[in-house]
Amino acid sequence: MTTTISVSIVGASGYTGGELLRLLLDHPHVTVKQVTSERNAGSFVHFTHPNLRGRTRLQFVSAAEIEPCDLLFLCLPHGGAMERIDHYAGMAERIIDLSADFRLRQADDYVTWYGRPHANPPWLARFVYGLPELHREAMRGARYISGVGCNATATNLAIYPLFAHKLVDESRGVICEVKVGSSEGGNKSSEATHHPERAGVIRSFAPTGHRHTAEVLQALGKVDTQPAVHLSATAVDNVRGVLATAHVFAKDGVTEKDLFKAFRQTYRDEPFVRIVKERTGIYRYPEPKILAGSNFADVGFEYDQETGRVVAMCAIDNLMKGAAGTAVQAMNIMYGWDETTGLTFPGLHPV
Repeated sequence: MTTTISVSIVGASGYTGGELLRLLLDHPHVTVKQVTSERNAGSFVHFTHPNLRGRTRLQFVSAAEIEPCDLLFLCLPHGGAMERIDHYAGMAERIIDLSADFRLRQADDYVTWYGRPHANPPWLARFVYGLPELHREAMRGARYISGVGCNATATNLAIYPLFAHKLVDESRGVICEVKVGSSEGGNKSSEATHHPERAGVIRSFAPTGHRHTAEVLQALGKVDTQPAVHLSATAVDNVRGVLATAHVFAKDGVTEKDLFKAFRQTYRDEPFVRIVKERTGIYRYPEPKILAGSNFADVGFEYDQETGRVVAMCAIDNLMKGAAGTAVQAMNIMYGWDETTGLTFPGLHPV
């Protein structure tokens, strides 16, 4: 008989926390004990997450009221988990942190990419980076798992097979453009997210220096390669979704068959990665729209053999495979449950 565990979410009023709660309420091995929000403490969850009306009578509590549980999910703003990690570790045997606070292995990288020193460097080595496709074995039975950057996830899944199979000229680097929906900016409004300013845009907001570059470099280091990675991010008029379009150059003599083989061998046993490369139709390549609400990642590529350029693509829902969905997938792996438990929703069409 499978054990049921108690879980709580610290910082459950944001979009990621809401998606996580939606998934956990239907998970057969989980009882949601508490959810916290400082600004919404005392109010019912469905006032903030109206899609959960009738699904739960939970009310938000302050983080100061959090009680011990089996597993604690942390959905705090960046910097919020690292400063109180010792406290949270005393409240639960296991933790999955969805922020960036424990994604990187080197403390110095936080100064480079986040502009501030890490508050608890010794804790970095205790966390497993939470992308199952790269770190599944280390996640089995782990006590602490980090979240993943949504843009990094899409980029990594697009290019990882090519570098893992040594098919590309790493001296020419990686150039990747990620197009992202507005939910990536969170649920706190700002001038940039004000509807008259955000609606209808195709706006470059991080042409260089995107923080998630660090996670891409770290992932490629897993296969002993360290190319230059140039990541750019553009806001588009979607609510959900990330589409990563990466450009690399194949080594001499590489064929399209070689590329196909690399993707198939890398992802053939992955329950949530689908290779999308059709000859006809409007869905020939990965597209975020049809993935909304699902934990799937669609990957594909096109190869210009004349120039050697490989265009590798990956589409995900940033709130799911880029955040809450992968966190639940990580929990399933952590406890030895079927990895797809609670995550089989395929998305909708049309939307």
